[in-house]
Amino acid sequence: MVDVRRVKLPGVGVLHTFRTEDGGKVGVITHRSGHSDLVAFADYDDSPDADNQKVSLRLDEDEAHTLAELLGGTQITESLSSLEQVPGLSIDWFPVDYDDYIAGQPLGDLGAHGVVGVTVVAVVRGDSTNPAPAPDFKVFPGDTLVVAGSPEKVAKAFAYYRTGELKTKAPVDAAPGA
Repeated sequence: MVDVRRVKLPGVGVLHTFRTEDGGKVGVITHRSGHSDLVAFADYDDSPDADNQKVSLRLDEDEAHTLAELLGGTQITESLSSLEQVPGLSIDWFPVDYDDYIAGQPLGDLGAHGVVGVTVVAVVRGDSTNPAPAPDFKVFPGDTLVVAGSPEKVAKAFAYYRTGELKTKAPVDAAPGA
């Protein structure tokens, strides 16, 4: 298990760091403004402003969430990669943003909203995974939903999570107004 150190930076925010296997150090400075800085150090030193800094990259809130999801998603990807070989099965990740309909809501029952044949396999929150969440599991911004089903139904579920509405297409050969 990785040992993460947390240091308050007065007037700035919080610095989280951990030591890498090759002796380097990776840190994230979370500013009170909402921005984050990703910092990689050449070697392990407890001082956030030491001369051993290699790289610093400023990320806005969306970019920080995206990076976290990409890094966190690898754990699930490795576990589910063999399932993606099943024809007709799509496994996809839905990162929950603040403006998504599902943010702050319980997962609910997709079938009750007309989306049958799709399942939320897990909800990833930070470093923890909540497998097979119940319909009353509350979803928050920053969570990532792992959804399985046919590609069309997964897309339909994502549209519902984003807007709260289900878009239905009229048949191509239907008469106007039918």
